[in-house]
Amino acid sequence: MVVSTPGLWDRARLDRPARVALLLGVVAVGYRLVLTLLTVPAANSDEATFGLAALHIAAGRERPVFLYGQHYMGTAEAYLAAPLVALVGPSWPALRLPLVALYALFLWLAHRLTRRLYSPWFAAFVVGLLALGTERVVRDQLTVVGGRPEVKPAVLAMLLIALGLAGRRFAHRRAAVGLAGLLAGFALWSDWLVVPYLAVAGLLLLHATRRELLGWSGALLAAGFAVGAAPMGWDNLRAPPGQDSLSVLRQLAADGGPAPPWAQRVTGGLLEGLPLANGLCPVTGCARWQEWFGLLYPLLLVAAALLALLAYRRTAGRPTTDRVRPVAQLALVAGAALTLLAYVRSPLAATEPVTSARYLSVLQISLPAVLWPLWAAAVACWRGTVGVAGRLAGASATAALAALAATAVVATGLFLSTLDTPRTEQRRAAELAAAVRATGLREVYGDYWTCNRLTFDTAERVVCAVLDGDLTPGQNRYRPYWRRVGRAERPGYVLPVDSPAERRLRRLLGDRADAARLVEVAGYRVYHPPAAVRPWR
Repeated sequence: MVVSTPGLWDRARLDRPARVALLLGVVAVGYRLVLTLLTVPAANSDEATFGLAALHIAAGRERPVFLYGQHYMGTAEAYLAAPLVALVGPSWPALRLPLVALYALFLWLAHRLTRRLYSPWFAAFVVGLLALGTERVVRDQLTVVGGRPEVKPAVLAMLLIALGLAGRRFAHRRAAVGLAGLLAGFALWSDWLVVPYLAVAGLLLLHATRRELLGWSGALLAAGFAVGAAPMGWDNLRAPPGQDSLSVLRQLAADGGPAPPWAQRVTGGLLEGLPLANGLCPVTGCARWQEWFGLLYPLLLVAAALLALLAYRRTAGRPTTDRVRPVAQLALVAGAALTLLAYVRSPLAATEPVTSARYLSVLQISLPAVLWPLWAAAVACWRGTVGVAGRLAGASATAALAALAATAVVATGLFLSTLDTPRTEQRRAAELAAAVRATGLREVYGDYWTCNRLTFDTAERVVCAVLDGDLTPGQNRYRPYWRRVGRAERPGYVLPVDSPAERRLRRLLGDRADAARLVEVAGYRVYHPPAAVRPWR
């Protein structure tokens, strides 16, 4: 048995399920640490933009609230990486190491919450599933592209605080409520995708504290939220018309075009998005045999909600301490349902379910609630406490859990068998950066997926401005780079071989094209014409 003492978090001697969970957790963190040191998954220019923000923060040059050129994604990950970048210089492992720590925190909090709401061995099983990771899963956990790695532990901590308040485990209750508000504000600034979970966590906190929020606790909750969201609030107050976060998000939604039929969005969201987000498929998409979990997921949400409601009815008339557990279970179900509904409302669920599956990463918060009906049925079957129908259901639940674990193991193994691809991609990017530096060029033009990555890889010794396929201005997130390259008398051009931009440049240079070419490396050609080629001027 576990001996617990009241406090911010339970301090306990480790029983057997906890030791198993700890072992699985150590393996999980070690796995991600190795991937981080290998820079797997491979980096890209989106991540490099966060890296450049971290570099600027470390140097004291900038204090960005949102990602450059994107007024809705918070830069918390850049601030977390800034001390390491200042210490060792710009590198991909230095940029990603704080996310490994965030993942370890998420895993610990997920274990604590699952154990508190359900059972010790089930908590160990959940940790085992969360320890696995395909490219889609570890990309969401380890690449610095904003939001998801930090908001998941924030929500789990809020839920645990609410449970602790209901169970009267805190000596300083008002401080705990203020901390919950701070976490909510911070999470909202980091990533708006977490709004459904913040809503249900807030309702659980309201259930746990009731009348307390009418006094100082409510004031501290509001103050904590204001402090956590202060960067976002301050930036939005100063933003020009149409550049605040809400306006940008509305514009992004409007730019999605007409929504495909509901049937297509639901099919894409369930059969592709859900299995991908849960680590059951390779990053390229799901095979037929990997889609089964998407069909089962809504049924499990309904079953989990019914079990929580039955548990709530059984605690009728009891104190809040006894009733908060099923309410927390319902909160997890509601958070998953609202997130999934928001996803299938988007056209991306039908048009780009493979790439947009990242928006379902937060569903890992609700994994214990979703799988609990299967675990409960399986345990009842093996204990022999049910009849023939119950045993049949329990055997089916056991098979489903085994199939889920096996599918995740196979998908993770397939990912590990292809590590040469991202490592080769990363090596080629390093070769390109070294080759460009060797030419002596300091200002160059390139495409979007080259520019910020090249600038980060060279620690800004080479500054790149973005052009599109017609050699006209592209998506330049950090405008000072565009202005600096625009002032250069003889900028270089770093373009993928035989890309539309390279063909356009060669046509403009004519007979001088081969003379202007300096080097070909890693699938790119580097040009240095005798005069700047800027057809948009």
